[in-house]
Amino acid sequence: MARTVKPGEVASKRREILDAAQRLVFTKGYEQMSIQDVLDEVRISSGAFHHYFDSRRALLEAFIERIKQEAEKPLLPIIHDPSLSAIEKLQGFFETLDRLRIAHQADVVKLMRVWYTDANAIVRLKVDEAVLQQRAPLLTEIVRQGIREGIFTTANPDYAGEVLLSLLQSMGNTHARLLLSFEQERDDLCCIEGIVATHAAYMDAIERVLGAPPHSFSRSSAEAVNVWVAALRENDHA
Repeated sequence: MARTVKPGEVASKRREILDAAQRLVFTKGYEQMSIQDVLDEVRISSGAFHHYFDSRRALLEAFIERIKQEAEKPLLPIIHDPSLSAIEKLQGFFETLDRLRIAHQADVVKLMRVWYTDANAIVRLKVDEAVLQQRAPLLTEIVRQGIREGIFTTANPDYAGEVLLSLLQSMGNTHARLLLSFEQERDDLCCIEGIVATHAAYMDAIERVLGAPPHSFSRSSAEAVNVWVAALRENDHA
């Protein structure tokens, strides 16, 4: 008699394979990851793997879809809070992402070194696109609220979320590049000043895009950046 596979078991094994793929992407990079690596990680056969995913490409698409689904989670409680103004919601979004990064700081530092290599160029691009698709409409909703409140004056609210996400992603990539360049140059002060200045420049740009009053959103401080510089140095000696 053929074995009956329960839907819960299928979903659990699929998650296990995705978890393994995520670990491999975050440690060695997608381009260096083979299906055999996944098989070894999960301890399953090739036939078992193909029961859940048709190919390495299908595994990547599922990995991207998972990230896309998770991208909106930090935003939803903020967007649905009727007591918050549009500026408070955007600032809350920035602060929520900062808290998540701090909460997983050690993992973020390790990931950064692999994430920005050529081995993850494809995944990095697809993740950026997925996050943009998921979060841009949510940010646009905040912008429309700001226009109703009379605090934002952008002439193109329908595209504001996409523009904001593009700026935020560019800022994150620039910060990572500066932090990683610190490892070669070992110039703490230059790295910290560069990140603080970059953050201020992007916040200025965001306020201009929205037509918001200057300094509507807080800027990063040298103390906050130094936490990441110290984390990188500590990871070097781990």
